[in-house]
Amino acid sequence: MSRSVLQRGVNVAAFLVPGFALWLPSGYSYGALALLLLAILSLPQWLGKPVPRHTVGLALAITLMALVLLLDFDPSSGSLKALDRPIKYLAALPCLLMLAQWAPTCKAVWRGVAVGAWGAGCVGAWQVWGQGLERAAGHTNEIQYGNLALCLGVMCLIGLVCLWARWRPTERWALAGGVFMGLMASVLSQSRGGWLALLLLAPVLLWLALRWLPTVRVWRASGALLLAVLLLGGAFHDNLRQRTALAMEEVNAYVDTGEAHTSIGQRLAHWQLAWRLGTERPVWGWGSEGYEREKRSRAEHGEVSAFVTQFSHAHNELLDTFARRGGVGVLALLLFYGVPLAVFWPSRRRLERLATPEAREQDLAVRLVGVCLVLSYIGFGFTQVFFAHNSGNLFYLFMLAILSAMLVTPGAARSQA
Repeated sequence: MSRSVLQRGVNVAAFLVPGFALWLPSGYSYGALALLLLAILSLPQWLGKPVPRHTVGLALAITLMALVLLLDFDPSSGSLKALDRPIKYLAALPCLLMLAQWAPTCKAVWRGVAVGAWGAGCVGAWQVWGQGLERAAGHTNEIQYGNLALCLGVMCLIGLVCLWARWRPTERWALAGGVFMGLMASVLSQSRGGWLALLLLAPVLLWLALRWLPTVRVWRASGALLLAVLLLGGAFHDNLRQRTALAMEEVNAYVDTGEAHTSIGQRLAHWQLAWRLGTERPVWGWGSEGYEREKRSRAEHGEVSAFVTQFSHAHNELLDTFARRGGVGVLALLLFYGVPLAVFWPSRRRLERLATPEAREQDLAVRLVGVCLVLSYIGFGFTQVFFAHNSGNLFYLFMLAILSAMLVTPGAARSQA
């Protein structure tokens, strides 16, 4: 495969990962499959080549998660279902190594992020106002759709603020519209977990932006964002108020009477059960089949509401991992969050090694998007097992690969923005 063809293929695939994520059914898979195909076809061009240390760190974190997930595989069962997730994780490794040699251009990635956010808003608007659905769910479910849309919207905001001087007016409007459309999609989904994640994400990003960007630019962007939030809040006031009031009612009902037949109630019941199961087998956990079997058994004995057996996970990433895979799984999950966060964190040493202000702005934008991705998933994981879904796994894995590749050649790969 020629260098020019491979580069164009990488750019297209890097565009598709965020760009098609919410437009189409399994839209997050198209770019991932394209990257895997390119990695296979270009194997002689990247295999054995030296890679940066941060790529090695990400590869080890991904491999560790894959190995922990493989603990659920029982060859004697005759079922290959338990191999589904580990295979996806292992498939991301050749893409990660290939991208370390062939970084996508910034233009391709930012366009993909903007198109993805616009797609989320358009799909949500059509489902609510065109089809009359109560909640927008995209082509997955309300929680996955709303949370990924929110993440894409915040990524658009980062690109807009960090690289403001680089964009043409039409590009600024495209990114600004992506911010609004991503937020609107989140509101239309009525996914409250995403709003909680935003409370974690916003102060960290604001602090980092104030540390590295012109103060006036940051506060103007914050004011514009606040205005957009107020407009959306006013337009959807009744829905937001009802969802918030319902959450409080369900919490009070669970505390007062143990009512678990509600969205919040079953989460609280799940969390208690998952913690109890994890403490009983704190090293290796119960395994996925053992966890489901034990949950049904305890529901039959009245130790937990039978309502929780209708759900396949504990609605909390950390607790679900603790119950299924014990402390070993929790350690792997923390590294799966922590290693990328350490890789992308915009430290003074990393930014000051770049020779020009333009290169520093580009590097900062990529790093803040990486921080946004990780912190968003941590926040989403508080009320949802995001990695129990293909959308959560593939978007995280392949966005990590794409963004980490953009850190490899800060002067060359980013100068094209």
